[in-house]
Amino acid sequence: MKNKTQISLATSWFQSKNWKPFPFQIKTWKAFLDGKHGLLNAPTGSGKTYALWIPIVLQYIKDNPNYKTKHTKGLKAIWITPLRALSVEIQQAAQRFADDLGTGLTVGIRSGDTSQSERAKQKRQMPDLLITTPESLMLLLASKGYDKTFKNLTAIVVDEWHELLGSKRGVQMELGLSRLKTISPKMRIWGISATIGNLEEAQDVLLGMNSEFRKNSILIKAKQKKKIEVRSIIPKTMETFPWRGHLGLHLLEEIIPIIKASKTTLIFTNTRGQCEIWFQKILSAHPEFAGEIAMHHGSIAKDTRLWVEQAIRNESLKAVVATSSLDLGVDFAPVETVIQIGGPKGVAKFLQRAGRSNHRPGEPSVIYFLPTHALELLEASALKRAVKEEVVEDRIPYILSFDVLIQYLVTLAVGNGFYPKDIYPEIKSTFCFQEITDEQWKWCLNFITLGSQSLQAYDEYKKVEVMDDGLFKVESRQIAMMHRLSIGTIVSDSMLMVKYVTGGFIGTIEEWFLSKLKPGDSFVFAGRTLELVRLRQMVAQVRKSTRKSGKVASFLGGRLPLSSQMSQILREEMQSEADHKRNTPELKALAHIFDRQERESIVPGENEFLIETFKTRDGYHSLFYPFEGRFVHEAMSSLLAYRISLLSPISFSLAYNDYGFELLSDQYLNIQTILDNDLFSPEYLYDDLYKSLNSTELARRKFRDIAVISGMVFQGYPNKVIKTKHLQSNSQLLFDVFRDYEADNLLYLQAYRETFEHQLEEGRLRKALERINSQKIIWRQCEKATPFSFPIITDGLRAKLSSEKLADRIKKMTLKLEKE
Repeated sequence: MKNKTQISLATSWFQSKNWKPFPFQIKTWKAFLDGKHGLLNAPTGSGKTYALWIPIVLQYIKDNPNYKTKHTKGLKAIWITPLRALSVEIQQAAQRFADDLGTGLTVGIRSGDTSQSERAKQKRQMPDLLITTPESLMLLLASKGYDKTFKNLTAIVVDEWHELLGSKRGVQMELGLSRLKTISPKMRIWGISATIGNLEEAQDVLLGMNSEFRKNSILIKAKQKKKIEVRSIIPKTMETFPWRGHLGLHLLEEIIPIIKASKTTLIFTNTRGQCEIWFQKILSAHPEFAGEIAMHHGSIAKDTRLWVEQAIRNESLKAVVATSSLDLGVDFAPVETVIQIGGPKGVAKFLQRAGRSNHRPGEPSVIYFLPTHALELLEASALKRAVKEEVVEDRIPYILSFDVLIQYLVTLAVGNGFYPKDIYPEIKSTFCFQEITDEQWKWCLNFITLGSQSLQAYDEYKKVEVMDDGLFKVESRQIAMMHRLSIGTIVSDSMLMVKYVTGGFIGTIEEWFLSKLKPGDSFVFAGRTLELVRLRQMVAQVRKSTRKSGKVASFLGGRLPLSSQMSQILREEMQSEADHKRNTPELKALAHIFDRQERESIVPGENEFLIETFKTRDGYHSLFYPFEGRFVHEAMSSLLAYRISLLSPISFSLAYNDYGFELLSDQYLNIQTILDNDLFSPEYLYDDLYKSLNSTELARRKFRDIAVISGMVFQGYPNKVIKTKHLQSNSQLLFDVFRDYEADNLLYLQAYRETFEHQLEEGRLRKALERINSQKIIWRQCEKATPFSFPIITDGLRAKLSSEKLADRIKKMTLKLEKE
């Protein structure tokens, strides 16, 4: 009965706003007030914040009948968000409801952007609801007396759980939750997730393996179907031989009427470099947009990002060119239209971005798809079908991430200290560490106290001391400070600050890009053309350049692979083309490319696997088309090259994109010998991959991140960051020590495991090989390059030629092919 009274308070508040709560919101309120844990699955823009913040406030009212006259101080709920940009939205929505009901509840934010004075204020008196990130939660666990801070917690809400799930930040959350379950007995755990393929597993990972939590939990799915309209921008003319990145900017004028017709348009690019280019090109072609168009990506200064976000809310911007920094849950009601430049490579990301437009319940979301090369129209056609059929990717959780566990144990030792007998059951109760053995646990404890078997002679690795009563504690103030600075699982290249010589801060750029410039060179960053004056103490000092153009700042990690669901649906679209159905505008627009492909070779059907060979002045080209995404193709091309080299001595240069890969050699390659020797067999896959891919080098790169996360390598103090090459050499030294003297080191072994599972997607590669073995293999000996092979060949040239020479060379190649 009491719950009904509480819920009527919320429904009355909704009525006062002329709103009506959705059934999933009411269901969530009831479940929360009944003491349940759960996962809420609801589309973007459907009122998820009110679904969970409202019952937190109602619980407070229920527990404190005199709430209007007496406010009980202290932290009552934590709201975890993966992106800092979301915090302000959640804070405003939460504060509005709390104030309107006269509760006196306060809402605060704590993230990397929070000032020192605000943090100090929070330390003295925590807000009632704290909106924070996984990293900031860990920092709170690294403070003394954290158990008192959290003891009256009634709820923790993990927003955008699908985004954290497939990363080490998800593991960080699992460990944090395992601690809070013990010290906050009244706490309910709730996650909010957009649609993913493995929702039930996502709920298990969130709640852990503790049967009490799972028994008392619920999975709530919102019935609201967000209508999504996908509109492809189809070029009036297209080259028969497409290549990556070429087409996009040719379509710039096509998006101008779209921008002008909408209140605000978000233009999503896949990389920060692409973001910079599009912003520059739109402004130079349409100077009338000056002051009405902005750019948003993770490397731009915080003040500028916050200004852009506020300007979208105020409806003072016509367009914003952005990367995934604006992907998640930012409730910008004025955004009417979204434009996606280039294939987003996954259905979930595409839906997430589409959901940014018409962010009002009941309104359809409109997303325009602009291809950067012709074959991406095939992706657009596939995406339309994926949206219609509601095909969504799984997010694969990490298992046994010992680097994150080691960081977490040192975090606890910096805070109150811990007794292993108390913490071990908590860790075993997480999804990630349910299989951890006693031996592995002891190894982790030894690692933080002694520094592992081969590092015992070095005191810097002995971070945690064991007190007489068995308490594990960090006593050294310097170790504690260095650890707090290193908390987190996102390891990127060293970032250098970019400042004007006169002192103004512009943003941060990865060291590898600036290291290629010399003083006097100009480059484009944050929408400005800048000239590098000097590099000094990890700061790039610049001045405005008078030149019209320069190198556009580019960033590592830009190329995403196709997801497995996207690959599957793409192959099905190809089947539709092979059957000449051409039942979408995109496939019709590609007719001349497919016709030329069929003239030179074939368009493979679902049960066919195509191999093409031909000779040019560059050598003998062998092209293979699994349509499985670039990561799988990277691994498969190396695997095949290795297996062929076992038959006869031959060397290849490799190139790959999302559709296929190329083996290029100066010797003729007889494909029949590949087929006769069963070279696509999944047998001995792990061993052959290990030998073929220079997997030691890949594992060495992966180990750098593991070494940083586990605290073996320190990234440096603020403004005195250690250069990447030093980080790399420090971690390489450790890698070599473990390889030679301690091959059973858990972190060393983890580097190989992660390389195979996450980077090379070994499981997916195995399935692809099994599929190829069941297909009819068709080998076409072509006279010249085909439309399918052309983008892969030109990608291979990209590594060897400057962008001017590349464009020139491709132009000549295209003219020659089109003449024939």
